[in-house]
Amino acid sequence: MSLAHSEVEKIAQLAAIAIQPNDVDAVGQKLSNILDLFAQLAAADTDSIDPMAHPLDQVQRLRDDVVTETDQREKFQAIAPAVEDGLYLVPKVIE
Repeated sequence: MSLAHSEVEKIAQLAAIAIQPNDVDAVGQKLSNILDLFAQLAAADTDSIDPMAHPLDQVQRLRDDVVTETDQREKFQAIAPAVEDGLYLVPKVIE
């Protein structure tokens, strides 16, 4: 797949990267090679392959869901500069 100068410049603009005018051809060739690789991957026949979530058949060990810390909400809100109805009040930062 070959990319035109305008396409490479548009991709650079969208990616917010600066490309020197004399490097547009080289970058375009590299991007074309990447797109060709993706085209090869898309052409692979995967109909008979089962999808997998992980290459190894392992199960993640989960810890017990138990409370390990005490509730200190009242203590923390007592020292907060401003609290109302159990919520922390902060200055408005967006106008």
